[in-house]
Amino acid sequence: MPLDEAWSVLRAAVEQHVASSQGQRQTESISSFEALGRVLAVPVVSAVDVPPLDNSAMDGYAVCAADLAQAGQADAPPEAVILPQAQRIAAGQVGAALQPGQCARIFTGAPVPQGADAVVMQEHTSADVAAGTVRFNEPVKAGQNIRLRGEDIAQGQTVLQAGLRLTAAGLGVAASVGAADLTVFKQARVGILTTGNELVMPGQALPPGAIYNSNRHTLRGLVQGAGAQAQDLGIVPDKLDATREALRAAAEHCDLVISSGGVSVGEEDHLRNAVLAEGGLDFWALAIKPGKPFVFGWLKRADGSRALYMGLPGNPVASYVTFLLLVRPVLAVLAGEPWSLPQTMQLKAGFAWPKADKRREFVRARLGADGCVTLYPNQGSGVLTSAVWADGLVDLLPGQTVQPGDTVAYLPLAELLQPARGARQADQG
Repeated sequence: MPLDEAWSVLRAAVEQHVASSQGQRQTESISSFEALGRVLAVPVVSAVDVPPLDNSAMDGYAVCAADLAQAGQADAPPEAVILPQAQRIAAGQVGAALQPGQCARIFTGAPVPQGADAVVMQEHTSADVAAGTVRFNEPVKAGQNIRLRGEDIAQGQTVLQAGLRLTAAGLGVAASVGAADLTVFKQARVGILTTGNELVMPGQALPPGAIYNSNRHTLRGLVQGAGAQAQDLGIVPDKLDATREALRAAAEHCDLVISSGGVSVGEEDHLRNAVLAEGGLDFWALAIKPGKPFVFGWLKRADGSRALYMGLPGNPVASYVTFLLLVRPVLAVLAGEPWSLPQTMQLKAGFAWPKADKRREFVRARLGADGCVTLYPNQGSGVLTSAVWADGLVDLLPGQTVQPGDTVAYLPLAELLQPARGARQADQG
């Protein structure tokens, strides 16, 4: 199946799953202090103006601009205009009304007193502490250096939309309007199982013919990075009965079950038959490289509902790439975000790719200081070090060849690895 068609199938299936009564996304209320990376289920509406009062944008002196004007010209040089300092206002304090002909020492964030309409930064003044006066050395205009009440957020304004994944800045906005708790979607529960008699865990002895299980670590990290709950289901031996039992148990408590390995067509690859016995398949095998043996389907539960299933290839790079391209969009929808796909950049190739493939290829690449993209020298699907070296993937269409200087489609890994951006704020005030 071509990748674009697979994306369409995945989108329809996961959106239908979420919309069904069995797949209804549940919500919970959590502290805004602990909500980083979670997806809002209910918009945040401000109950206050931000800032709540006109306040000073810097340290200086609050004045009435007319007191510094000469001959009615508010922007004329003051030429030794000297005013008595009547009070000192720090942040968190509310000063008394400023009388005509006076000034007030004021600090950043402090409310501007009644009677003042400008703040002169302290660098443009000379204070005589003994005399209790201040000389103003620069012209001033009404409104200068004052942050107005509600200029950032107005009371009643929707500041964060439902479907938005909360970043550090988003949490700051929530806190600025006094939102102590936020209603968010519950995290998707993702079961991870790896298959293969040859797999052993780091720290164990490595018998002849065995390899360390890198996919178990990689997939767990990718699931956690996507903002989902990773549930490690261990290593499943290459036996049909054991594979069926593992899938059956996982479906009961997971929203999505992902596996690595066992999805090819060898005699020791049992996942196809196991999934068919425990549920059903929507597609098997993709026209991409790496990642041809990729599976999508579902697993039945005892109550008649379903869990989603995605089978990834066993080769480490193929598992990594297919997760980024296919699992991440699904996890975004399960988390409460809209379906979205990564955006490519059009960049110059600093490499040659003379031999085209019938399949769509995703090759590990890095953006150089010259603005050109270079490739890792070994593009084998088992070379996981290439994924550490790379900062992106070059998307090569079927039959596409490349010469240095050609324009290629580049997918930054930063775009693929971070949680989807979700809904944008519709109301900018």
